[in-house]
Amino acid sequence: MRQVVFVIIALLGLHQPTQAERMDLDQLLRQIRQSQTIQGQGNSALDARFLSQKDKQQLLKELRDELPREKKKSQVLAERLKANEERLAELEAALDERAADFEELFAVVRQVAGDTKSASTDSLITAQYPERTKPLEAIVDSKALPDIAQMESLWYVLQQDMTETGKVVKFSAEVDTAAGRHRDAKVVRIGPFVAVADGLYLDYLPEIGELVEFARQPATRYLDLAEDLEQARSGLVKAAIDPTSGVILGVLGRAPDLIERIEQGGIIGYIILFLGAVGLVIVIVRIVNLSVVNKKVQNQLNHLEEPQTNNPLGRVLAASRTQDYHDTETLELIVDDAVVREVPALEKGQSLVKLLAAVAPLLGLLGTVTGMIETFQAISLFGTGDPKLMAGGISQALMTTLLGLTVAIPLLFLHSLMVTHSNALVQILDEQSTGLISRVAEKNGR
Repeated sequence: MRQVVFVIIALLGLHQPTQAERMDLDQLLRQIRQSQTIQGQGNSALDARFLSQKDKQQLLKELRDELPREKKKSQVLAERLKANEERLAELEAALDERAADFEELFAVVRQVAGDTKSASTDSLITAQYPERTKPLEAIVDSKALPDIAQMESLWYVLQQDMTETGKVVKFSAEVDTAAGRHRDAKVVRIGPFVAVADGLYLDYLPEIGELVEFARQPATRYLDLAEDLEQARSGLVKAAIDPTSGVILGVLGRAPDLIERIEQGGIIGYIILFLGAVGLVIVIVRIVNLSVVNKKVQNQLNHLEEPQTNNPLGRVLAASRTQDYHDTETLELIVDDAVVREVPALEKGQSLVKLLAAVAPLLGLLGTVTGMIETFQAISLFGTGDPKLMAGGISQALMTTLLGLTVAIPLLFLHSLMVTHSNALVQILDEQSTGLISRVAEKNGR
């Protein structure tokens, strides 16, 4: 009742200052009833809330009773958690240690796979088995640990290299010629060292995955070995082995041949060779001439009583018989004059050959000086950074010296041979002329 009075007073206080018209009793009654309804609903809500809070208080009491037990469980779980954390730390340490060992192991595996891939890519064995390096690419490119299949593929490639290194096999392959044309050929491969086809040495280019003929093949003696290797069916065969898998063969192919070496000597080298050829022709002609003369002289020695004018000895004997003489001194003068006339013909060409033998090394020295001048000019212009710029002058310097000695040394021996032949004939003339004079002097003495 007290609450109703308060409500009425409140309502009167609220409406009195705001409304200008007067309110009748019915409206006031209706407002009081509405206020009671609202107040009743509020009281019901408060009662319900109180009852709910009472249930919660009971639950709170139960929870407070449960709290010590839960704290005890929490303590047990905390101790168990601490023990598990310690055990987990130990297991993680062991795992890290083992993982480090495996990481190191697999790092070595990847490194070996990479090295094997690089070596196998450039190997002649890959020319026969072009797909064998693909499993290694997966190991090298992958960041994950290799599996068993990948490790087995690495083992297989290593074992294949060891096996194929000791084999001599023949297989069909496409070969690129030096002119750029393709052809099918039977290739003979000696391990990873040498591959030949149709008597020519081959190089493997991994960029295009094909065998290519060397643009310049090595010397003929090596090509003969390649032909023997291709034609052999069994037994032992002498063959050329390149342990660098084509590098040495390429160097041998780039080595200059005889014509190129001569061209390195320049104009002075050609002059030296020309002089050497002239000297050689002179020596050959003179030795042949002296051999013919010696044969005729030997024939004349067997017929001293029948002088022939086709040889020096016969002409000396004929001169002693065709001229009149009264004493031995006159005969001696006649014979000496005949011998002196024959000697220049027998010694013809010796002075020129000797001169050529002396001039050749001097020309070589001249070429050496010229080549060194060119070398120093290149150094002054371009420095010493690129040795190829100095190679031309040095090649000329060395080649002219070599050509000069090559010409001079044989000419000296050939000159000595000419002198020996001519001296032998001159000695025969001297001996026979002396014998003739002795016979005549003995006859006159009687």
